[in-house]
Amino acid sequence: MDIKISEIANLPTKWGLFKIQSFKEDGKEHLCIFKDTPKDILNLRIHSECLTGDALGSLKCDCGEQLEFSLKYIQESGGMVMYLRQEGRGIGLFNKVNAYALQDKGFNTIEANHQLGFKADERIYDIVKFILNFYKISKVNLITNNPQKLECIKDSIVARVPILIETNRFNEEYIHIKQTQMGHLK
Repeated sequence: MDIKISEIANLPTKWGLFKIQSFKEDGKEHLCIFKDTPKDILNLRIHSECLTGDALGSLKCDCGEQLEFSLKYIQESGGMVMYLRQEGRGIGLFNKVNAYALQDKGFNTIEANHQLGFKADERIYDIVKFILNFYKISKVNLITNNPQKLECIKDSIVARVPILIETNRFNEEYIHIKQTQMGHLK
């Protein structure tokens, strides 16, 4: 793995003051957003990029709300958000928009990905272990509802911090599908 690592910079946000550092991997530029220097047991959110939810406030998913929940949690309790550049469950923005169009025609999120020739979730988490090793972190409280994220670093997890988000009329079915067909926890 050829990974380049940036310097650490300050990032004042509406949630509080954070530090940021970027990890460049094969053209993907991931970002770590953290409060103070990580120590002992880290509160960790592994968050995959979602331009429509994170930046545009889409109500079709709960991604932006999960990111906000995590940043607020880390501001209050310390920890880190690993922001991974793998848009649309790893299928990219272009294909994500096409999946959205299929969802508009009645396909659910998994069916739409399958129609485009993708698995339900194409994301990989190899960089997570690299970053944890870089910061010398061996134990985490993982902020997630996603069993795939729990599995990727299962040996490092002390506890799971559930993300509690209210559904809306645009994402109820999406969240239901994630829970019933992808095993997402509550």
